[in-house]
Amino acid sequence: MEMFETWGLTLVVFLPLAGALLLGFVPRDNEGALKTVALGATVLAFLASLGVIVGFDFGAGGYNSYQFEVNEAWIGAIDANYHVGVDGISLPLLVLSTFVMVLSVIYTWNHWEEPYNPKAFLILMLILATGMNGTFVALDLVLFFIFFEIVLLPMYFMIGIWGDRTPRRLPGFSRTYETRLYASIKFFLFTLFGSAFMLLGFLALYFESGNVGDGRTFDIVELTDLGSQGAFTGTLAFLVFGAMFLGFAVKVPMWPLHTWLPDAHTAAPTVGSVLLAAILLKLGSYGFIRISLPILPQEAVEWAPFIAILAVIGIIYGSLACLAQTDMKRLIAFSSVGHMGFVMLGIATMTDIGINAAIIGMVAHGLITGLLFFLAGSMSHRYHTREMSRLGGNIRLMPVIGGILAFTAMASLGLPGLAGFWGEFMSLVGAYNPLEGLSLGVFRTAMVLGAVGTVLTAGYMLWMLQRVNLGEPPAEWETHEFHDADRFELAAWVPLIILIVVIGLYPKVVFDSTTETVTSLVEMAFSGDTTAFLGSGG
Repeated sequence: MEMFETWGLTLVVFLPLAGALLLGFVPRDNEGALKTVALGATVLAFLASLGVIVGFDFGAGGYNSYQFEVNEAWIGAIDANYHVGVDGISLPLLVLSTFVMVLSVIYTWNHWEEPYNPKAFLILMLILATGMNGTFVALDLVLFFIFFEIVLLPMYFMIGIWGDRTPRRLPGFSRTYETRLYASIKFFLFTLFGSAFMLLGFLALYFESGNVGDGRTFDIVELTDLGSQGAFTGTLAFLVFGAMFLGFAVKVPMWPLHTWLPDAHTAAPTVGSVLLAAILLKLGSYGFIRISLPILPQEAVEWAPFIAILAVIGIIYGSLACLAQTDMKRLIAFSSVGHMGFVMLGIATMTDIGINAAIIGMVAHGLITGLLFFLAGSMSHRYHTREMSRLGGNIRLMPVIGGILAFTAMASLGLPGLAGFWGEFMSLVGAYNPLEGLSLGVFRTAMVLGAVGTVLTAGYMLWMLQRVNLGEPPAEWETHEFHDADRFELAAWVPLIILIVVIGLYPKVVFDSTTETVTSLVEMAFSGDTTAFLGSGG
């Protein structure tokens, strides 16, 4: 067990990469071996993450106190270390990442996108898993940046090669492009744009740490200690927070930096959409909680009203955009803008209630929206269309898929008793009483508008159900034979359904991990005079 406590997180991160390397030696036409290796690597990583849960001391959840920690010299020239660790904030997201990846591999067992190349597709999935897992445990800014960026290329190729081939004409261009090409390039450029600013912010922290501390460092733990002492202030700190805000906000994505998301989701293959929604969107909001808030608490307080305003615009905008969609997958994509708006509203309150709401909201969104994209992909494979006007009466043609779709839509709209309720409800509670010193007018207005957003969410989800599930099937499907959910689909979906119910009825599953760490974070970062913060920055 002592050996596992030392290297358990390394196994969680790099077992998928080892699986990807092993797949390189498996013949392309040996599909059974390819699937077995990919599933084995993801299952082992998931089991290792469960081992982390078993060995995790939930009673020692103070912030900046990490478990399963490894800190080894890596790049001495720039003082970058291989420093990983897990706490009550990162643990639920790490387990979510390994869990969803196992289900994604199971789903692909009998569901392949054209062009048919399971070897390349599975290798990209496993590299993606390494980047996602690594981001949640990295405690060095260089290591964090590398893992954060590793996810970019696999998703770019998954969208660009296996994405939607429907031709589209861009405004102002006479030439027609395939949807996948436009979406993959847009995803790549937007993310790279944000990452460039984030890297500048990291470098600024590195150089400034030499002026305010014992020496220059990329170590997140050391930088957090300096931040809690008020070491980073003034115009430089304000600009650094803004640079990191751009990097993380693109990944969330926050309005108005969200425009890559609907195109990427719509064009991506089913598993790509699932992983993008369930895990990749969490990297940005996690970055805010792990890096921006504890290292630059004074600037976080200054930026908080601005973040809250953008978050609530995203909630309303995302909901209204959903009501205008005709493509089922695009509607689900726009719903993510609204749901992640609630996550960012919770973070902006700078309170233990709000940040807890953000974390459980991230977990719930990963489970619920991931399942929605699984369903949308399976329906698209059967109908060969995502146009909701052609999908009426789905529950009569495929009652199992239709029933699961109805359940998941209810979870997505925040029905009490299901996982989606807690993040939305608690972020609104947090907005009513934000951190002392923040504008009550701004946050309580955001709370009211967020509540309106929950009504709009119910509206577009019920409207989608009415158009897709209810009524009589269109005449074009009368002679078509549909097969309902197969065993691979159910094996991927049923665990998600169970967790949605369990977390909805017993949210302590998440809060037992997060509460003490989040409370400690808030006390450490924001225990001073926040009114003074508001007058001290750039």
